[in-house]
Amino acid sequence: MSSGRRALVLSAGGMFGAYQAGAWKALSEFFQPDAVAGASIGSLNGWAIAGGCCPDRWIDFWLSLDRGSQHRFRIPKSPLDGVMDPGPFQEWVREIHSSFSPRIPCGVVVTDLLRLEPRLVLAPEVEWRHLAASCAVFGLLPQPRIDGRVFTDGGLLGALPLWAGPRLGADKIIAINVFQAAPIAMRTFLGGLRRISGKVPAVPTDVQVATLGPKQPLGTLKDAIYWNKDNIRRWIAQGYEDAVRQKHSLLNMF
Repeated sequence: MSSGRRALVLSAGGMFGAYQAGAWKALSEFFQPDAVAGASIGSLNGWAIAGGCCPDRWIDFWLSLDRGSQHRFRIPKSPLDGVMDPGPFQEWVREIHSSFSPRIPCGVVVTDLLRLEPRLVLAPEVEWRHLAASCAVFGLLPQPRIDGRVFTDGGLLGALPLWAGPRLGADKIIAINVFQAAPIAMRTFLGGLRRISGKVPAVPTDVQVATLGPKQPLGTLKDAIYWNKDNIRRWIAQGYEDAVRQKHSLLNMF
């Protein structure tokens, strides 16, 4: 591979994040990033990867995540509370945060809800609350208040935060985007928010980017919310196979 600072950037995607775990298992055999950044579920995968988690261990984590299918719904007291009981989710995030300590620069993307502005929080400043905020889908989960600001899902203004790579000093990026084949309606919605915000940083033209992702949607919105072991196995296998298939093109680029 050619010289340069290399980043791994991981998209939002809920349970589709299992695809990233499979893709990372293949990528780790020939690619070691100098920095990692992620939004939403990508921030949790990225936290484990930056912490040196063995790919097989992380895949086992995904396969045993039956807590993800046990959502409890409630009537929210305010629009910022969300309809989902955050207890099991927050326990999961706390466990991930405490299990790993980044060995390389790691960034977590959150969105300032009132300013409609993305923000990159860098380790060691990343607390479990930042990971929770990055995954806090508006309407489903509570919108955390951190240092006086209300934050929401890091993928709200765009599922794949490529701009975070250069912020971490990278001029070469491998991105795993589980929403690469997202429905047109979703792409239109996110694009509209980006235009309204006007605050999503552009990626410098001299930054090289290789994007890995499924050619067809991985599933429905319901599939992205509810854990299902058969789906998880399938997405892990697909991510691994897609990464292996692109190995030579990635090696040539990087």
